[in-house]
Amino acid sequence: MFTEILLALVVGGVVYFLVQRSKRHQLKSEDGWWGEGTPMAGEEDLSIRPYTVQTDDEELEVRWGIMGLEGRALRELRLMQQSLVEPHAQCSTQDLYRRIDQTRPFPSLEDSQFNYGFNSHYLQKVVTYWRRDFDWRRQVEKLNKFPHYKTNIEGIDVHYVHVRPKNLPEGVTAVPLLMVHGWPGSFYEFYRMIPLLTQPSNPDDIVFEVVCPSIPGYGFSEAPHKKGFDSVCAARVFHKLMKRLGFQQFYAHGGDWGWIVTTNMAQLEPKIIKGLHLNFAPPSKPGLPVVLSIMLGRSFPKLFGFNEHDIQRIYPVVQNLVVESVKESGYLHIQATKPDTVGRALNDSPVGLAAYILEKFSTWTDHDFRNLDDGGLTRKFSLDDLLTNVMIYWTSGCIISSMRFYKENFSKGLDQPHSKMPVHVPTGFACFPNELMHTPKLWVQQKYRELKTFTPMARGGHFAAMEEPELMAQDIQNFTKMQEKMK
Repeated sequence: MFTEILLALVVGGVVYFLVQRSKRHQLKSEDGWWGEGTPMAGEEDLSIRPYTVQTDDEELEVRWGIMGLEGRALRELRLMQQSLVEPHAQCSTQDLYRRIDQTRPFPSLEDSQFNYGFNSHYLQKVVTYWRRDFDWRRQVEKLNKFPHYKTNIEGIDVHYVHVRPKNLPEGVTAVPLLMVHGWPGSFYEFYRMIPLLTQPSNPDDIVFEVVCPSIPGYGFSEAPHKKGFDSVCAARVFHKLMKRLGFQQFYAHGGDWGWIVTTNMAQLEPKIIKGLHLNFAPPSKPGLPVVLSIMLGRSFPKLFGFNEHDIQRIYPVVQNLVVESVKESGYLHIQATKPDTVGRALNDSPVGLAAYILEKFSTWTDHDFRNLDDGGLTRKFSLDDLLTNVMIYWTSGCIISSMRFYKENFSKGLDQPHSKMPVHVPTGFACFPNELMHTPKLWVQQKYRELKTFTPMARGGHFAAMEEPELMAQDIQNFTKMQEKMK
């Protein structure tokens, strides 16, 4: 009798597990208002306004109508108006240079490389380049080579880059693609990828129409004025953006925060997301298969589909999954608890801001770069590109609001509905070997039940779109081609 009862319980448990696994839950989210005060009466402003990234002096002259003044009085008036009228207005170049010139260097420990953070000796070289050789006006021209726009959604202005393909062959329809950045990146991460997607050299490739928004609180998107703006809210806002642009269905790509924002988009409206492409997908809620794979995967790798790279990145578990995570997650704890405190210091110091941001472009690109005096920064990126990303944060004054995104997401706990909810949208995953958190295929499949492609990439780390744009663009092409043929 006992054996029969036990067997019935086991069978019932398995059936219940399979039924629950097969259910397709849809994430729910209510409209919000993130503007100042209460929502204004009347119809919602649906207008789309062209936006141009401008150098500081030009923007200040247009904004305050003070053209014609000269010299020191002009600078002082600008700074006074900036501090009193608009806290996040762009600082003048003179103010930036003054702050850089007045930085107080502090020597690094001997033989410390990047193991204590950004090496002070190399930082001084970066700062010298920034002060003497970096041409912000030229980079602004580069930013403006693609069309920028703003539109108001849920009370805040949302900035985005929208690139339509030119000279489409007759009978060819562009495929809409939304690409979402993360921290401490920006829409600029995708700039080298965009031409590869909108103007592919291979006539057999899909031609994309690309939309790259700035997450509210990042770059040129307005920061939420109220508490609670998390990844689900961003996903809802971006759905509204794409609908406003006239897209009934589209593909979505994301890494870092872009991973969870686009994942939430697929959970909110799965029929609208034709395909989801990711290059970052840490297990948000590890289940039994993930736990068992960690415990037994080294001894029985084939049982869990582990390859040699998986074994190398996971084991020894304490060192690779615990110690390494602790080494690289100090920023996360600060930003998920008290972002405004350190954020205020970074908002005042361009050198501090550069060190804080660029250190991530070193270690998150390859953790072995910690052992190099220059952090390996220019092995994968140019200083012009790195400093352009820093300048987007500096000129928009968005570092504090960008860091608050961690607070808003983590303060609600790790047991949010979307963390437990599987994704039933066709998904492609690009597995870059030096990604900050390695995710084997089995782990990705636990969340993304319709994983169509899983590509071990030849090289690349966390900022893969910026580091390896050709590889990323090709993987998006391959995944989308598969989905379009299946359709």
